[in-house]
Amino acid sequence: MIICNIYLIEWKLLMFNLRPKIVKLRPMLMLSVFLAIPCAMYAQNAEINISNGWEEDPPKLSSLVDFTKSESNLRIAVKRYIEDKSSIKRRYEVLFSPVRHKRLREFHRAWQKRLKELDFDALNHEGQIDYITLRNRIEYDLEMIKLAERRAIEISPLLPFGDKIRLLQENRHDRNRVDPKVAAATLDEIANQINSLTNTLIDESKETGGMVIRSGISSNTAWTAARQIEHLRTVLEDYNTFYDGYDPIYSWWAREPYSRVEPALKNYVAAIDEHLVGINPNGKSPIIGDPVLADGLRADLGVHMIPYTPEELIVIGEKERDWIINEYKMVARDMGFGNDWRAALEYAKNQALPPGEGPWPIFEIQEYTEDFLEKLDMITIPPITLEIWRLEMQTPENQIINPFFTGGEVTRVSYPTDGMTHQDKLMSLRGNSPHLNFGSVMHELVPGHYMQSYMTSRFNAHRGKLLRTPFWGEGWAQYWEFHFLSKGLPRNNSDKVGMLFWRLHRANRIIFSLNYQLGKWSPEQAVDFLVKEGGFELANAEAEVRRSAMASRYPPLYQIAYMIGALQFRALYEELVESGKMSATEFHDAIILGGSLPVELVRARLTNQTLTKDFKSNWHFYSPTKNK
Repeated sequence: MIICNIYLIEWKLLMFNLRPKIVKLRPMLMLSVFLAIPCAMYAQNAEINISNGWEEDPPKLSSLVDFTKSESNLRIAVKRYIEDKSSIKRRYEVLFSPVRHKRLREFHRAWQKRLKELDFDALNHEGQIDYITLRNRIEYDLEMIKLAERRAIEISPLLPFGDKIRLLQENRHDRNRVDPKVAAATLDEIANQINSLTNTLIDESKETGGMVIRSGISSNTAWTAARQIEHLRTVLEDYNTFYDGYDPIYSWWAREPYSRVEPALKNYVAAIDEHLVGINPNGKSPIIGDPVLADGLRADLGVHMIPYTPEELIVIGEKERDWIINEYKMVARDMGFGNDWRAALEYAKNQALPPGEGPWPIFEIQEYTEDFLEKLDMITIPPITLEIWRLEMQTPENQIINPFFTGGEVTRVSYPTDGMTHQDKLMSLRGNSPHLNFGSVMHELVPGHYMQSYMTSRFNAHRGKLLRTPFWGEGWAQYWEFHFLSKGLPRNNSDKVGMLFWRLHRANRIIFSLNYQLGKWSPEQAVDFLVKEGGFELANAEAEVRRSAMASRYPPLYQIAYMIGALQFRALYEELVESGKMSATEFHDAIILGGSLPVELVRARLTNQTLTKDFKSNWHFYSPTKNK
């Protein structure tokens, strides 16, 4: 361990000297790194054993060979499952198709049977972890098929023509010859039916003055139906493109009726969105989504191995919120605002930079964070990661949903553009002031999401494809915000305010998103909650709730995963690092090398926990925040 610690010190110094601001590397330092004697990084668990050198540029290939020796012996099976499932979904591409549902159900049940036949005890520890994740994923996918079938029934009154479009494409994929005359007749029938549906809806809207209320069709159901119709339009376009212009008989018969179907579908979607959903084509769209309700949440909590009910998680959010507000007040008093934490937040927001200057502090904050990481020796960072990340600007359209940052090798930032309204420009400036961005930089870059994406694409990549759990993804990035705040990273009180702003928001996310997904809160209630209780600008609050509601883009538990995942990692840090069982670097490296997993399985991996074939989530990780 002495040699290992010497290596880590030298390695951190090497990374420091690899920054772009320093052009030359110290030759003797490089030599010391390459001559360092390999050491076991994680003596606690023989399964997690990799020689140093993987992080070098280029890496020591022997260290990567060593890594393969301890990889999961179920890895190939997991990759086969992932690829075969993706192939079936591409083959049966029509969403809500009973044929697709039937084939996927058969596929998953067959894999369930194979898993049950497997000798669990013959797997290595990494393989057992993959077994449990795969088992849970299959069970979850089967539940999602049931949910999709229920949704198909709910939206069917608005899609009486859907099966006709589905059968056209499925017959093609079944390798049946097309009958151009029959295809033309079908397309003609579809066009007439859609036009009739559209006209009926418009006529009803004239009688009601705009919005139409239909029994059994909520605005959420109508929104889902409209999105399915858009999907069917792309399916039909693919079908027609295959024949038209190639098969002259098909073109003779079908070109004209198809030319009527295409605009008919667009007009019908527009009519549904306006008169059943409530989307004003010339104004601000309402926040519409598709809450998964209690059954959906249970399935999601199960696959991510969170052993708490939605109601218990809301209580956790409320407890964390209370702690954060108390911390907010202490900082506010230091700043001369008494207990008025909102006044302290207003001060931090108003330190916004002029237009065009917003991105530049990001580079300074990231370099400051890197210095801090090197000083405290927290995690091993491959030098290439400090070189290749870059920034791009979010489009005004994307900022409607993502008013802040998104991370990765290409980190996309949100700042006001000249196409926004004056009010939205001001809200964007205030919501993205340098102090509010302070925590976002470490969250999105190093050691946050960008570091994650770099590592997970290179080590145990199959796990992220099997189950891209946000509790590992967002939880890791949020955990570092926790960690840095407790270690004194903020440069001043305004930086602390910025970090507490986001921490409060992550607690509030638990409260508003679960209440929304349970069907207890409307989107409007959630927006009002964020403005009044989170200090959000109105436009940013609407964007946050819109993102939470749009299950097609973000899974139902995505918003709670920040805080809950971070609490999981913090509890694990207390268990393993603060107890002296692992160093901070060993702990963080083991997590980031292990790939995306439910955090309970990260714990099982790091502690070499004995696992069984029927292992279920039982780690009640939460304890109220105390001065951390």
